[in-house]
Amino acid sequence: MEEINRFFNDKNEVRSDAEIDRSQAGEYLEAVKAFSRLTYQSLYVIDYQTRAFEYVSDNPLFLCGKSAEEVKEMGYAFYFQNVKPEDVELLIKINEAGFDFYEKIPVNERKLYSISYDFHLINGKKNMLLVNHKLTPMFLTEKGQIWKSLCIVSLSGNTSAGNIVVSKEGSDELWKYDPEADRWEKGEKIKLSQREYEILGLYASGQTINEIGEKLFISADTVKFHRKKLFEKIGVNNIAEALTYAKTNKLL
Repeated sequence: MEEINRFFNDKNEVRSDAEIDRSQAGEYLEAVKAFSRLTYQSLYVIDYQTRAFEYVSDNPLFLCGKSAEEVKEMGYAFYFQNVKPEDVELLIKINEAGFDFYEKIPVNERKLYSISYDFHLINGKKNMLLVNHKLTPMFLTEKGQIWKSLCIVSLSGNTSAGNIVVSKEGSDELWKYDPEADRWEKGEKIKLSQREYEILGLYASGQTINEIGEKLFISADTVKFHRKKLFEKIGVNNIAEALTYAKTNKLL
């Protein structure tokens, strides 16, 4: 239990007597379940008052061979059994830094923020799977603490753990966390041209270079020219990395 508590922060301690407007939750789990049926991503809900998982979807990506119910019952013990040990320490550090960051946000804006990062799941005895984890608050206490949050897990297109980014809905600002320096660095989302958005979106839908050219009434070479400029702008080497960057930084 002491190990599990390392994932929780005193700044977000939601006591049993915390003031919570429970009517805000309503039948929200039905909406989460419906969403899980429509996405390839794995979903789960954290309840910070009970320090447990309230819901875990059936998507096998996050389950490491277990059933959704087994992972739900394990809660945060799941991480200690199924995450690369050094990545567990990274997750704990991200958790601490994230709540320090969150505490400085005005209460009325806290639901607008989300955090994204990558870590390794141990999928079998030797197989390591790098996944991306996005977390955003769903419901808050009257004092602005996170009561419940939604977590989405998908395959990462990066090559290493970390890549910690906080973004705000409706804003071009973002913050990147450097675990070594224990510092948040403020930046801005990269702005793409209309043509770059179109090409990236068509790649995301599975179109080939020639198909993209036909849809946009431009040559394949022109598509390649815009793609090259896009790669240079966001600092990637191929379209898979570009799509991962776009997903992480909410460019699409």
